[in-house]
Amino acid sequence: MRVNCVGAIIHDGSGRMLLIRRGHPPGAGLWSVPGGRVEPGEQDAEAVVREVLEETGLTVTAGRLAGTADHSGPGGLVYEIRDYLAEVSGGTLAAGDDAVDARWFTHEELVRLPLAPGLLEALVEWAVIGPRSGSSATA
Repeated sequence: MRVNCVGAIIHDGSGRMLLIRRGHPPGAGLWSVPGGRVEPGEQDAEAVVREVLEETGLTVTAGRLAGTADHSGPGGLVYEIRDYLAEVSGGTLAAGDDAVDARWFTHEELVRLPLAPGLLEALVEWAVIGPRSGSSATA
């Protein structure tokens, strides 16, 4: 069974990326982009806005699709994840819902964090951040 999910890739004016530390499986304790399941009848952009608000307290505008990834879940589930670029339009940063922490990180800091499996590779592949060796910010 496939489960539709979205994520939000958000940078601030200084080029830092917003990450949340997950409080529940999958990926409990790991850092990832804010996101989650798309509700029935919901468009991806609506799900991005809802998930970011629930997990970070920030309101965003969803932008273009950055990339997609499939991740295996329990019992044969496959999480089909579509990550979108997004821009903050308001709110105050505060972890909520599934997130136990929410912070801005430079790309140099990000590569040293315990990240959700495949996240770093996807961000590099999608040209959201530079290769680990070069570690140049490309916000």
